[in-house]
Amino acid sequence: MNLKVRARAPLRLGLAGGGSDLSPYSDTYGGYVLNATIDKYVYTSISFNSEPSVRLVSIDQDLSLEFSVIDDLKTDNKLILHKAVYNHIISTYNDSNPIYIELSTYCEAPFGSGLGSSSTLVVSMIQAFDELLNLSLDNYQIAHMAHYIERVVCKLQGGRQDQYSAAFGGFNFMEFHSNDLVIVNPLRIPKSTISQFESVLLLYSSGISRSSASIISDQTNSLNINKSNVLNAMHKIKNEALLMKSHLLRDDFSGLINSISCGWEHKKATSDYISNPQIERCYEIAMNSGALTGKISGAGGGGFIWFIVPLEKRKNVMQCLDKLGGATSSCHFVSTGSESWKYL
Repeated sequence: MNLKVRARAPLRLGLAGGGSDLSPYSDTYGGYVLNATIDKYVYTSISFNSEPSVRLVSIDQDLSLEFSVIDDLKTDNKLILHKAVYNHIISTYNDSNPIYIELSTYCEAPFGSGLGSSSTLVVSMIQAFDELLNLSLDNYQIAHMAHYIERVVCKLQGGRQDQYSAAFGGFNFMEFHSNDLVIVNPLRIPKSTISQFESVLLLYSSGISRSSASIISDQTNSLNINKSNVLNAMHKIKNEALLMKSHLLRDDFSGLINSISCGWEHKKATSDYISNPQIERCYEIAMNSGALTGKISGAGGGGFIWFIVPLEKRKNVMQCLDKLGGATSSCHFVSTGSESWKYL
């Protein structure tokens, strides 16, 4: 009887402060980010192989690799994150002795969506290994490990909010400081406020592909050469996370709407790659058809855009956006972070 392990971690919406978790800004000034996890997940399954081989599978990308020699799992080319997580786990927790398994993953949103899918994938895989090997890692340890694997081992550019959001779940106000210090503050937002937020929240998958790495690189370079306009915009983005936290805790939706709009304008000031004519067209159409505000989730350049839309305008906004070729959907917030279980 082959006992199997399964894990899942939730994707997230970046509500405010995104970008202030990036170095060198967070190392020098400290960063504040407010985000919330939604009911879209990355799943991981692990089962033992009867043969001495390791099989790595990404179901949503229709990719699979199989290795009989573990030294071949170099973190390059395809499924780099799968390889990196496997290598780190066996080197750290199994004395570099191979574990012969099939590791398969499935993401409910495309990579490049702006929902933190890459980092959530890593958290989901670590959570599955935690269950498989009884490691008893806590949320901070899982998130820190995920950040290390993605940013240091794989050298993929990005911030730190996504790993912590996926591990902890819920609405969180996060603080990012130098020396890898991260403080996650769960917010006790009234259920009625969350229900109201869900009732007016509309996701739009723009269908526009983008590379978050190029946007982050541009922001980082601007900060490194001390561009004052970018630095000032980043200060405002950070402050907007504080304001939005206050609006949510006090059930102030007028303030929330204003904060979202300001955050989007400040975000665009940090890089010329944040927006483009297609995104601006989506935003204009949504606003003209009844949306109150909106912004991109994630680094920008494409992926998911989320809007605040009154219920009486929802159908009209959806119909107008759907004509652009993307796809609209609703979503719900979830309070649980990464979790795992065994099954037969």
